[in-house]
Amino acid sequence: MAKQSEKRFILDNSENNGSEKHKFKSFYKLIKWLGQLRASTSLTKRILAINLLVLIVPIGSFFFLDQYQRSLIESELDTLNSKAEVFAGAVGAGAVRVLPGFGQSIDPLRASLMLSRLTSSTNTRARLFAYDGSLIVDTQHQRLSREPVSIQVLPSQEEEGQILRLLKIKIGSLLNWLPGQSDFPIYRETIPQHALSYSEAKSALFGVSSAVIRRQESGGILISVSAPVQRYRQVIGALMLSTDGRAVELAMRKIRLDILQVFIFALGITVLLSLYLAGTIARPINRLASAAELVRTGHGRHTEIPDFSSRRDEIGELSRDLRGMTEALWKRMDEIERFAADVAHEIKNPLTSLRSAVETVARINDPEQQKQLISIIIDDVHRLDRLISDISDASRLDAELSRDVPMPIDLRSVLDTLIEIECNKNSNKTTFIECHLEEGADLTVDASEGRLGQVFLNIISNATSFSPDGKKVTVNAKRILTDENAHVIVTVDDEGQGIPEENLESIFGRFYTDRPIQELERKPEKYEVHSGLGLSISRQIVEAAGGQIWAENLRNDRNQIAGARIIVKLPASNQN
Repeated sequence: MAKQSEKRFILDNSENNGSEKHKFKSFYKLIKWLGQLRASTSLTKRILAINLLVLIVPIGSFFFLDQYQRSLIESELDTLNSKAEVFAGAVGAGAVRVLPGFGQSIDPLRASLMLSRLTSSTNTRARLFAYDGSLIVDTQHQRLSREPVSIQVLPSQEEEGQILRLLKIKIGSLLNWLPGQSDFPIYRETIPQHALSYSEAKSALFGVSSAVIRRQESGGILISVSAPVQRYRQVIGALMLSTDGRAVELAMRKIRLDILQVFIFALGITVLLSLYLAGTIARPINRLASAAELVRTGHGRHTEIPDFSSRRDEIGELSRDLRGMTEALWKRMDEIERFAADVAHEIKNPLTSLRSAVETVARINDPEQQKQLISIIIDDVHRLDRLISDISDASRLDAELSRDVPMPIDLRSVLDTLIEIECNKNSNKTTFIECHLEEGADLTVDASEGRLGQVFLNIISNATSFSPDGKKVTVNAKRILTDENAHVIVTVDDEGQGIPEENLESIFGRFYTDRPIQELERKPEKYEVHSGLGLSISRQIVEAAGGQIWAENLRNDRNQIAGARIIVKLPASNQN
């Protein structure tokens, strides 16, 4: 009983699952390696690793070429299956003879001639098996016996360099090794050939068309399809067509080579751009870091921070800030050096006077002169004590200002309290203090209350000491609006002899004193209480609060100096 013919394609791909796992493991190892490279401390390696992550896309495509290969194979299978059906139908119609007893068999001679002509122009091998599985026709042996022997002269090693040949071999091996090549069973041809040795031919004898893909020992793939040979719905043989899949191999090789070329080109461009980017980022930062280290560990000022200020990016800003910080550091060191020299000079004067008085008092016997010398010694000791106290306060000022937290301070209450303290301290009532605070104005500023009180106490005390007997000191405070920013301005005026124009800025320097002889004769007790650091400390405190302090001279109607004025300008608090 004849069996109905069916079409069934069998892709023998039993190792496909293992291949997929291998691909994902390889892909995971690549990602892990790039992640470890990115974790390096070198900025250049990080930049290179991040840019190489982009190359995962072309590299990853090697792991997923099976879909493209499958589509090519399926196309070849469709074409080969169509040929097998046509060839089997031709054999069934023109190469079958009827045997006595209503039997049918394939005529080997007719079938051989027919298949030879059909496959002569194609790269296809046709094998025809009888119903019992024996081989009737094999077009490969017929083609080999009829075609003339062709001789191809291989290039010698001199014509083709040994290195080039080795390179071609390595590239070919690499392209065949790369993931995307499916693992197929190895094709082995049995002698003598029989239909039962080939699963597709065996299926065709049972009336089922099938296909099997194998890999040749030479490395190429072999595509085979089979179709039953029928006459009057009776299966009388099996036709098996095979092709070496050269087109598939060439297409896969070409796409792998294209991807590899794109990857090598992208890799070169990426490495060059990464090195260039690292050179514009990592190298300047390294130079800045090295210069900063030399500044920290060096003993001179010969080290210069590299100047990248022309760059309009973060590195340019970093270079400008480091250079500014270094200049500020040297400036601070110069100030410390000058301060130490000034301190030594200021302490040396009373010490010299003290030493002279002590040496003299031991050599004289006049009680009156000894009393005068002891008075000088006491005055010098008081002056040293006051000087050392002010120096200690000035040396701690920067550190204390950095720790102070600005708070809203009402200058109205601060000035009232300070004026009351100064009035009580002036027991002789020789100088009067007037206070004019703008009515209804908010005189709140953000500063340290203790330090701000120290500023105004020092300014009011100085103004009182410079004012002649019977004169007054005037304190004014008001709120003004300048450039859309509110400020509080406090002025302290005295009616003394004023300040020489050339010294209006010098009075804020350290250890600056310029008291008239008449002032010292009138109030000799003031000599030892003024160290010349008061206004210098006041300027530091005011500037730390974001304000300004300066001095001016008051003039009368005849444009003559009628006193001095100290102005303090502070930003108003924005709490409201």
